[in-house]
Formats: sequence, structure tokens, C-alpha cells
Amino acid sequence: MSLAIRAAGLHKSYGGKPAVQGLDLEVRRGEFFGFLGPNGAGKTTTIHALTGVIEATSGEIEVLGMRVPDEIINVKRQIGVVPDENVLFDRLTGSEFLEFAGRMYGLDRDVAAQRSKELMELFELDLRADTLIAGYSKGMKKRVALGAALIHRPSLFLLDEPFEGVDPVGARLMKEILQQQVAHGATVFLTSHVLEVVERLCTRVAIINNGSIVAEGAVGELRNAEETLEDIFVRVVGGEKEMAALAWL
Repeated sequence: MSLAIRAAGLHKSYGGKPAVQGLDLEVRRGEFFGFLGPNGAGKTTTIHALTGVIEATSGEIEVLGMRVPDEIINVKRQIGVVPDENVLFDRLTGSEFLEFAGRMYGLDRDVAAQRSKELMELFELDLRADTLIAGYSKGMKKRVALGAALIHRPSLFLLDEPFEGVDPVGARLMKEILQQQVAHGATVFLTSHVLEVVERLCTRVAIINNGSIVAEGAVGELRNAEETLEDIFVRVVGGEKEMAALAWL
């Protein structure tokens, strides 16, 4: 099966301190792939390297068969990204931002406007279509960000904590949309701290800790009758520590 993502010997350091070190990763096309790790493990740095936001210190990256950073412009035309941080334009309305995103991806003006309208309806934001994004809740902003990632029908989605701050109704809607995209042949690369969500959505996962992959495989292969994905995560990242008691608590 051809690969949507391939990273080999990936290193990235900041001021001599490694954030990602010797990372090897393969994600097949058509997979719903979970990329897990504790805070500071290197998840966001990896996504930034895959999407060309930062340049790796060393190593090789291929996305959809194209080399990064050599072919990053062509890569960006075929991917949809939802970053962990808010990168929306607060002084635009939700519909204006989606139309802007569509135009940036090369859509005709009329097509971008129509898709913007349809996405606002799909994400149940049509009643707030003319409200400035500055007035949106965090969950609403996440929906708009996913809409912007969808508008050009990408082959690959890279999503960094897409459900953070989203209410259960909104999160369920977003999950259904992503599952539909995978059913249509797209690939989803997802980071999330909500392991129950990962366990339910993803076919394969990799766990990163201190910049390196410490476990990888199909969810069913990693689990056993006694362990949940959360148990495995805590064990492989060294999180099984006895909690110190506080006399006053």
C-alpha cells in the first residue's frame, strides 16, 4: 500500500536541545492514524516539519509521495491542516474566512463562496455566518478551522488536537465528517489527548515520547484483554508513578 507520510531519521533541535530525534514513521494512504504522546513529546514539532512550517535539522520527509521541503508548495495544495493554536483571522466572519481559505487553495470565487456556505451549514454555524470570528467560542473556532481544512477536498488531513474545547455535539459531528473522508479514500493524521476518541476512531497509532517513537501498531494489536490504550500509553511513556500524598489534601 502506498504511503501518505514517510519520515526517516527525522531530527529537529532548538538551540541544541532535541525536540524530535531519529523519528521513523510511515502512514498508509486511507488510514485514520493516531499520533500520541505526553505534552512536550514532539507531536506538534513533527506536524510542523511534515507541513513545512519548520525545516527539520536532518532526516527525510515525504508527504503524498513528494519530498519536503523540496516540493512543499505542491504538498500544501493537497493537505488540510488544523493546528493546535488558533490561526483564524478574528476580524473576518466565519463565512468570509472559509471563502478566503478556498481562494487561497485556488478555488474559483463562486465555488469558494458556495462551499463556504455549505460548510457553515454542515458545521451548524450558519446562524453565526455573519458574526466575526472574534465572537466565536473555542469550539466554534475549531469547527471553522476544520472547515478551512476541508474546503479544497484534500487527500491528507493533519489535525493537532482538533477536538480540544469542542462540546460533545460538535465533536461528534467533526468525527463523523472525518470518518466520511476516510471512507472516501482520504488519510487522517490525528493527535489527541483524549485516548478514548483515538481508540474509537483510529486504525493504527504511534506513541512518541522524548522525540522518539516508543510504540506503534494497530490498536487491536497493541491492546490486550487487561490493558486499554490509556494503560499502554501510561506504561510506555513512563507515567506509572506512585502519587505522593499531601497531608492537607
